[in-house]
Amino acid sequence: MKILALDSSAKTASVCVWEDGRTLSHIFLDGGYTHSVTLMPMVEAALRFADVALTDIDRIAVSQGPGSFTGLRIGIGTVKGLCLAADKLCVPVSTLLALAYGQRSWQGIVCAAMDARAGQVYGAAFKMQNGEPVRLMPDSALPAEELASWLEKQKEPVLITGDGGSIVQAKLKISAVLAPLETRNQTAVGVALASVTGEAIAAEQLLPSYLRRPQAERERDKTVI
Repeated sequence: MKILALDSSAKTASVCVWEDGRTLSHIFLDGGYTHSVTLMPMVEAALRFADVALTDIDRIAVSQGPGSFTGLRIGIGTVKGLCLAADKLCVPVSTLLALAYGQRSWQGIVCAAMDARAGQVYGAAFKMQNGEPVRLMPDSALPAEELASWLEKQKEPVLITGDGGSIVQAKLKISAVLAPLETRNQTAVGVALASVTGEAIAAEQLLPSYLRRPQAERERDKTVI
């Protein structure tokens, strides 16, 4: 099965073409570029380098969140356009699950955490079993202290990944391993791996999972008397 996978849920952007356990091509950018400018050229390049046409792709996977509101909208909008143009189904993937797939060699608990600002993180936890993450905690927006408190109660080795990993680690009263920087970001390869067992849906059904309301809406509510 050939999968085209995209991630634009944070500052980084990533696109890959994956087939039956092999990454045929993978493009990753961490230069602070605007996803609306770079994502489609990355898709075109990934397909070209893999020598695969969009019509040859079996499904298109994308990070549906949590993450940057703007980044998620760009990624989901791009995938909807690709699916409608090529008559393909898509697979929405939790960004936190995709992060966990990046740490498949770990023996124990993987905590995926993304910086949600103001001392909060988007977090989830998984137990690695034979290289597959088994969910222990649902995707949540919560204070870093709360996630750290949950981790402190676990009896297995803990690895923390994601751009919010250092925030959670700083709150811990136990020892935990922070994933190396080069493996700490979410990637399209993780999205592809997570999508293999995911449900394929029509593009019209694809929606972002923000976990909380946009900051602009929250700030607006504060001004309402």
